[in-house]
Amino acid sequence: MAKVAVIGATTWGNSIGMLLAQKKVSVNILARTEAKARELGKKQQERVSSTGFPDCVLFTGNATEALHDVAFVICAVPAQSMRQSVKGIRDYVTPSMILISLAKGLEAESGKRMSEVIADEVVAGTAQKICVLSGPNLSKEIDQGLPATSVAASPDIRVAQRVQALLDSPMFSVFVSDDIVGVEVCGALKNVIALGAGIFDGLKLGNNAKAAFIAIGWSEVVSLGMALGANQATFWGLAGLGDLIATGNSPLSRNHYVGYELGRGRSLADVMASMPNVAEGIDTTMAAHCLTAKLGLKLPTITMVYRVLFESLTPAELASQLRNGIEQ
Repeated sequence: MAKVAVIGATTWGNSIGMLLAQKKVSVNILARTEAKARELGKKQQERVSSTGFPDCVLFTGNATEALHDVAFVICAVPAQSMRQSVKGIRDYVTPSMILISLAKGLEAESGKRMSEVIADEVVAGTAQKICVLSGPNLSKEIDQGLPATSVAASPDIRVAQRVQALLDSPMFSVFVSDDIVGVEVCGALKNVIALGAGIFDGLKLGNNAKAAFIAIGWSEVVSLGMALGANQATFWGLAGLGDLIATGNSPLSRNHYVGYELGRGRSLADVMASMPNVAEGIDTTMAAHCLTAKLGLKLPTITMVYRVLFESLTPAELASQLRNGIEQ
């Protein structure tokens, strides 16, 4: 069976590694340092000893060891770290490998999707084998063994089907798509809408108002996606509406949490400083705001989330403007 390298010992990267281990796939997880790798490896051995969990996961801080003789490279780092992480491994990537992005964000500086960032950095001949995985995938639920679904997307459907075969299991169903643009836009921009949904919850304005914000905001996401060449149907499937429902309502969502705390009156700097993990929607909001201007679109809901995060608009003013009516 094919070996897999996971780049990034992140929460989601480790969850994917454990899913593969349950299928008895050999997985090398590349941590940032050898010390972190040893710490995670010790925890893994304790888990194996106590539960009988398959011992086929190796944590390492060495890229040569992590990428030796692997068929799949899963990039599980945050969106803003993707470019640098791929630069760090590109000398080990061969044309036979399939590269899979788990990040749900846009690069803040360029506005590029993660598949575009990866393609920028890998050697010629490997960019054709890039795939993304996205869907309603709250990692804590998956770690608990609860059922979940996801979408593997690549311009080459055969690449997506190989990723599907790798990851699909009874408790983690994987579907395929050739609309990589749509799947990535859905995964990234639903985080922006989740920030706004969290603000409404933090303000305690009720589900009716929150639902109105989500509906109006998502229609703007669809417009942005179509302007970038996405298929409209993707936004109403698992990678779109499915992920939006999970992220926009769950207390397990980092982006919803950030919005919720902003709605309660905390500053963005304070909220970010208190979080051990990255909320992708913050930088993606900046990228989306720049993209709307570049494309000549009017997306007032996304603009208002941007103004709350980076300018002086208060959460209460965002809600008030929604109540007063937003052009759709």
